Amino acid sequence: MTQILLRHDSDAVATLTLNRPDARNALSIGLMEALDAELAAIADDASIRVVILAANGPAFCAGHDLREMRATPSKEAYEAVFALCSRLMRRIVRLPKPVIARVHGIATAAGCQLVASADLAIAADTARFATPGVNIGLFCSTPMVALSRAVGRKAAMEMLLTGDMVPAVRARELGLINRVVPEAELVAATAALAGQIAAKSPLTVAIGKEAFYRQADMDLDAAYDYASGVMTRNMLARDAAEGIDAFLTKRQPHWTGT
Repeated sequence: MTQILLRHDSDAVATLTLNRPDARNALSIGLMEALDAELAAIADDASIRVVILAANGPAFCAGHDLREMRATPSKEAYEAVFALCSRLMRRIVRLPKPVIARVHGIATAAGCQLVASADLAIAADTARFATPGVNIGLFCSTPMVALSRAVGRKAAMEMLLTGDMVPAVRARELGLINRVVPEAELVAATAALAGQIAAKSPLTVAIGKEAFYRQADMDLDAAYDYASGVMTRNMLARDAAEGIDAFLTKRQPHWTGT
């Protein structure tokens, strides 16, 4: 049986590849469960410092598997699917390691949600993004949560209300993705970014990622109070002392993750 999710580890980077190419990597229950379980395992895997989300076939991800969902049209079944998807997206955000989406082809509906939930995203210049649920009578309400936190309100509303495809260059302008590269350079560019981050202190990166998302929901005073506490705890870590001493003595730091 073909594996619907592939994992390849190299140089502290885990690449998780969606492998339902014939279905444009639609997020079936099985694929979401596999991805959620793999991310949970990676959270406790000290050998992994960065995760890349990739896909095989002509598309990155076409969203939920609508054919599978319509096969069991009940309130309980729909609730279970959206709860699972929401858990997966929260898993990405709360993972103590950066997640980079490597996007080619299309990323639509829950596929666009996957990109918006990732910490960083690099796309091929031929990639396109959309939240097209409105076109089939199903507003992209759960993708909206991630999308509205990644781009401005008016841009998010335009995508949600029109369902139009957004080209990669425009997606970068909106803040949905970080970089656009020629399709032939996508794998190498993503690997280079992942390697750059993997070379940092894993403790510092984990502290920073958590702090970034927590402070974003606070008012200004609370955010500064919280961030000051985070900085103090970070300064007391061994990696911070090592990094500062290495900088002052002009040598490369040796990270221990403590």
